[in-house]
Amino acid sequence: MSSDLGEFELIDRFFVRDRRTRGPGVILGIGDDAALLDVPKDADLVTAVDTVVAGRHFPEDSSPHSIGHRALAVNLSDIAAMGAIPAWATLALTMPDSNCAWLEKFAAGFWALADAHGVELVGGDTTRGPLSVSVQILGHVPHGTALRRSGAGAGDYLAVSGTLGDAAAGLACLKASPPRADSREVSELIRRFDYAEPRVGLGLCARGIATAAMDLSDGLVADLPKLARASGLAAHVEVERLPLSAALTSVATPSQALEWALSGGDDYELLLAVPALRFDELQRAAAARLNLTLTRIGELRSGSGVTWSQSGREFVPRVRGFDHFA
Repeated sequence: MSSDLGEFELIDRFFVRDRRTRGPGVILGIGDDAALLDVPKDADLVTAVDTVVAGRHFPEDSSPHSIGHRALAVNLSDIAAMGAIPAWATLALTMPDSNCAWLEKFAAGFWALADAHGVELVGGDTTRGPLSVSVQILGHVPHGTALRRSGAGAGDYLAVSGTLGDAAAGLACLKASPPRADSREVSELIRRFDYAEPRVGLGLCARGIATAAMDLSDGLVADLPKLARASGLAAHVEVERLPLSAALTSVATPSQALEWALSGGDDYELLLAVPALRFDELQRAAAARLNLTLTRIGELRSGSGVTWSQSGREFVPRVRGFDHFA
């Protein structure tokens, strides 16, 4: 059901907090033509933007709470991959109508994640049209210390956080016909799709240790070549090392679980290049500070291209990662 809220009443009701209080670095926030921000001294500004579209990035009937979470989470994941501290965001929301019940849940999902990471909303836009959400995230990192996709060296370990393939499995469960039988495992996989966990804390731990990083948004087979190419190196992965969750292996055959781990987008785990002598240090820090696993899956080598093996034998992935225009 739509409401009679106009654009500016909508913004005030759902996206403006106490105008008398401002978060760190906010000189001027929502309410003017643009925001004014004060970046910390001796810091580099880090910014990213992503759009999520109904029917493309999430099912049309997704919970508005999960959509609000997703719109910010995918951007926080980019900030995490740079080893940066998130600070501010802008939001451009296009929707068919001003449904107050929908907006209340969407805003709750957005704000819950924003508050968890200290992000303040400082501007944006609303318009009528097919449902899509664009968020621009801004953060900062001490000058010259940002993680990049380039910078890795031959001999560095390749490592991933968490587990892979869960989000792809969760989406498959949502789209299955007939629906997958409800179980704790299926619910966990769907949660992993609906509520990505941006690894901001790991990015901060990795800064100064990892030599290169990126987030896994399009699947390992699609994303790893980008990191290897940016660093001017070859990459090799032992696929039996890929970390798979108990939930995934309980609902999928071994071959299907592996395919989802290789090609599934939306995991938003971090892929890191780590010097061999410092891998244990970062692995321990992730476990102790974040209760997060970090798994070595391969290494970077001189040369170019990506190779794969399984139990010592050559392996050729039969799947591709996500590509909007493929």
